[in-house]
Amino acid sequence: MYHRWSWITFIHWRYPPSMLQPMLPPGLTVETFDGSAWVGLTPFLMQGVRTPALPAVPWLSSFPETNLRTYVQDRRGRRGIWFLSLDAARLPAVLAARAGYRLPYYWSNMAVRIDGDQVAYRCARRWPGPRRLRCDADVRLGPQLSEAEHDELAHFLTARYRLFTVIAGRLAAAEAEHPEWPLRRGELLRLDQDLLTGAGLPTPASEPLLHASVGVPVRVGMWHPLDRP
Repeated sequence: MYHRWSWITFIHWRYPPSMLQPMLPPGLTVETFDGSAWVGLTPFLMQGVRTPALPAVPWLSSFPETNLRTYVQDRRGRRGIWFLSLDAARLPAVLAARAGYRLPYYWSNMAVRIDGDQVAYRCARRWPGPRRLRCDADVRLGPQLSEAEHDELAHFLTARYRLFTVIAGRLAAAEAEHPEWPLRRGELLRLDQDLLTGAGLPTPASEPLLHASVGVPVRVGMWHPLDRP
């Protein structure tokens, strides 16, 4: 699949690794930074979604999405993303992703509104349940990160080029290709969400760490089964 992830905000919290590990399938281990697991809430605007052989369809190819994710590695040390949930505004896209990519997608009422350097994200889950889970976030985008701010932690949280899933009881991965994120500072003006508790996580005990970007083009390949141990 080809698409562009636009107007994305990375909102991250620390969690104990022991809290995330039971949520993972056999073969994956929580990847940590400074001794902590990290959970990311990433609202953004998906644009230009298409397969290699077909053009983008205007209504179907652009829609908001909000992902809840953590960071993992397999038995061979290959790093990637494990999704706890993915909310999207187009039901056909949700059904296709559930069937073809075996990812926990949910159909939601969503919107992304851009006003200068401010972005308002709205998300209210519709199907499948539990319904009424939501994520409303207002973010102000700041200047580009300085070289010092574009540190190892920013790289750890955003430079991810592999997705993991389970297909027919077997661990699988898909590779993602995109340029390095042009990261900016982000200021969280408002956040009203219960996607974390809806996924089985406790309410975060600390303030989140934010990064933002106007976006990059992305190509995600097909799933391929991983080698058995």
